[in-house]
Amino acid sequence: MSSVVKEVEYYYSLVPDKPGEARKLMEFLSEKKVNLNALTVFPTGDGQSQVDFFPDDAVLLKEAVEDANLTLIGPKKAFLIQGDDSIGALYEFHLKLSNAGINIHASNAVVDGTGRFGYIIWVNPADYEKASSALRSSDRKTIQPSPPGRK
Repeated sequence: MSSVVKEVEYYYSLVPDKPGEARKLMEFLSEKKVNLNALTVFPTGDGQSQVDFFPDDAVLLKEAVEDANLTLIGPKKAFLIQGDDSIGALYEFHLKLSNAGINIHASNAVVDGTGRFGYIIWVNPADYEKASSALRSSDRKTIQPSPPGRK
């Protein structure tokens, strides 16, 4: 299985949590020619949603969001992993982080229908460099699955 681990920067903004807000934002970004490698949106409470932008070009995103009169927070760091899809494709990444004592704060994965997957992993900022080393490790000797019967 072939996969690539990329260290990526993302930015986020808070928007009203109501119908049509994401559509308006996507239309605006499309008109401004902003290409996104990934996008996540989730409610944060108090009638707002957080939109995480993973831009191909951060400068273009910043300019576009400024024109939209939105506050952009970041850059923040995450990992974007892309690879060939198979059963258990994400297991090795979780195993590497677990063995390094790193907790995954949040994650989001999707398959694209052509046999490939994309996976975003957020870790605590204090663990980012250690997580980067662990995720890029190819030494199978350092990968120790849990013994049978252990959770």
